[in-house]
Amino acid sequence: MDRIDVALIGAGRMGSIHGPNAGRHPGLRLKYVIDPRPEAAAAVGAPFGAATATIDEALADSSVGGVLICSSTDQHLEHALAAVAAGKAVFCEKPLDLDLAKVVAAAPQLADARLVLAFNRRFDPHFAALKARVDAGAVGRLESLHLVNHDPASPPPGFIPTSGGLFKDFTIHDLDLARWLLGEEIAEVYAAASCLVDPEIGRLGDVDTARTVLKSTSGRLCVISNTRRSGYGYDQRIEAFGSSGMITAGNVALDTVHTLTEAGATAAPIHNGFLSRYGEAYRAEMAHFAEVAHGRADPLVGYADGVAALALAEACDLSVRTGDVVKLGELSHA
Repeated sequence: MDRIDVALIGAGRMGSIHGPNAGRHPGLRLKYVIDPRPEAAAAVGAPFGAATATIDEALADSSVGGVLICSSTDQHLEHALAAVAAGKAVFCEKPLDLDLAKVVAAAPQLADARLVLAFNRRFDPHFAALKARVDAGAVGRLESLHLVNHDPASPPPGFIPTSGGLFKDFTIHDLDLARWLLGEEIAEVYAAASCLVDPEIGRLGDVDTARTVLKSTSGRLCVISNTRRSGYGYDQRIEAFGSSGMITAGNVALDTVHTLTEAGATAAPIHNGFLSRYGEAYRAEMAHFAEVAHGRADPLVGYADGVAALALAEACDLSVRTGDVVKLGELSHA
């Protein structure tokens, strides 16, 4: 398979996942890593023979066909616009920006771009199998969803001020998942949230526990359960209820061994974080980006999905602040 050179912007937590996944893919070659910390860039790039560079150097290189944007959230949009302007295919971490108006204003440049937005849960094999069965009518017409997304433990306090808040950083994955599974847009949002896990999160102006109800344009419902601390692992579940039954995608355990004794039953714990739970999904979305970069596929999740998910996250924030149901048609993008 021919390989396309790619540049990675950002060698932090997500860059250290996506960069190596690109470097190991037979259709991609990691050529550059860009990060203000040279040692971090070298640590990610050296195993694949990638050089450190500046953004301008990487974008000016005609051999670079793709850019992986894993920089800080406040730089995603700037870097995406620059990469698209340079004619590159773009893989970008979510969200495109924390400001919906700025993302909407970028439509002329990004709406038709070769842009894959990293909503990785769409590429999880368990969730994809559930989606395929729902779409095939295995439980009749889909009527409602229950999505559970619980972190094992709260993030360090230093993460909170720049995260965008629970809804834009965390729930946004579930908001995209709901749109994808329902196959239609969301018309109304109601969210209730509290700070129940870590008082420091509340002191910093955020919440750590939320319940959100979405109502689709046809009236179907989705309930989302979020918390920054489960106490039992990384809880990731879907329940889909249809007119003739239900389909579930449960938690994935570390192994399938069960022990039964007179004292009772024991089993392996579920995954304790997103790195291990969604390892297959991260590899699958990079494989999809490779197809997009080679011109063999259109993005399965792109700019329009990013706008929709961010609008829903802003609606959640507004609902919490006002205590009201927010109608998406009334939410200003300006």
